[in-house]
Amino acid sequence: MSKTTTDFPDLVVSTHAEAKSSSPESGLTRNVLAYNDKLFVAEHKMIKGWAGAMHSHPHDQAVYIVSGKIRVNSQGKSFDLGAGDTFVVRGGVEHGASAIEDSVVVDVFTPCREDYIV
Repeated sequence: MSKTTTDFPDLVVSTHAEAKSSSPESGLTRNVLAYNDKLFVAEHKMIKGWAGAMHSHPHDQAVYIVSGKIRVNSQGKSFDLGAGDTFVVRGGVEHGASAIEDSVVVDVFTPCREDYIV
């Protein structure tokens, strides 16, 4: 079911304890945090050695590395990022990440990643 702006309140508070948690693939845990129709926040925990497939999605994505170290691949380039580092990728741009160390990242997507909450 598709949501409309009237389905979302003006203020959304999400405690970590109440976050919907899932393991979409081995080595990756996702916690769905606060979201509305325009923004979506998730925490991803990656076990050292996890490697996500190259992919794209229509959502712009901002990533903040909370802890650990990840490798990001996009547009023929590879770069390593650690705690405190960030990157932004536009919707439709193919990218992928892998965990060099156990890592925690916070992802912010726009618009809402409805596929993560259904």
